[in-house]
Amino acid sequence: MTAITGTGVEASYGGTVVLRASDFTVPAGAITALIGPNGSGKSTLLAMIAGLHPPSAGSIEIHPVGGRDRRLAYVFQSTKVNETLPVTVREVVAMGRYPTTGPRRRFTSEDHRVVEDALRRMDIVAIAERHLKELSGGQRQRVFVAQGLAQDHDILMLDEPMTGLDMPSARAIDEVIHDEHALGCTVLVTTHDLSEARDADHVILLAGQVVASGPPEFTLSDDHLAEAYGPGLLHRDHGVPPIDDPAHITPERHRHQRS
Repeated sequence: MTAITGTGVEASYGGTVVLRASDFTVPAGAITALIGPNGSGKSTLLAMIAGLHPPSAGSIEIHPVGGRDRRLAYVFQSTKVNETLPVTVREVVAMGRYPTTGPRRRFTSEDHRVVEDALRRMDIVAIAERHLKELSGGQRQRVFVAQGLAQDHDILMLDEPMTGLDMPSARAIDEVIHDEHALGCTVLVTTHDLSEARDADHVILLAGQVVASGPPEFTLSDDHLAEAYGPGLLHRDHGVPPIDDPAHITPERHRHQRS
């Protein structure tokens, strides 16, 4: 079953084309990794799927499930916050309920349960009453992932969620990604890490357009990687492109069976 289909998708900013005409699919209930060099269009494609940036050409279709539209939760890469904003961790996570409740309706017991569950899953219950400005980058990222989990969602999208994080934060986010997969959620993750992509069920390789997509063993072949990164950047002994984000920390990962 397919969750998302892109046909002839293009993206541009201010007249500059950042993603040339591309076709792709995202399988339902799978972990899909979007990988490619810096500036390859990963974050742009994720934003278009989320509906935050309309394609300049082509179309993206989010296929319904069970007779209703699939619900999306999108976690941004940035952990920068307004230092003067007086909001606590719990309040930020609770904002994830607004698409369902609206910002003015009183929370039900179910809303509170969902928020508490998201705090627990990201291991941030102990800092729930602290303000965002008091947190480290890794803690902030866990807060924003928890906000995504608090939303009613069938598709969870995360933009480089583990880049530059401390090991406990990266491990907590990695565990949630695989837990969401086990629950039948469709997960999209942008990454610079080839080993992360190899662990996914489905991979979309970009370099200003979709170079290849499909199972990791097909998409991440030496020929496709050379096309995306350039043959001069591949290590001769392993055919692995260097990670272009030196701050990235790779956590120990769950292994899962690809169907």
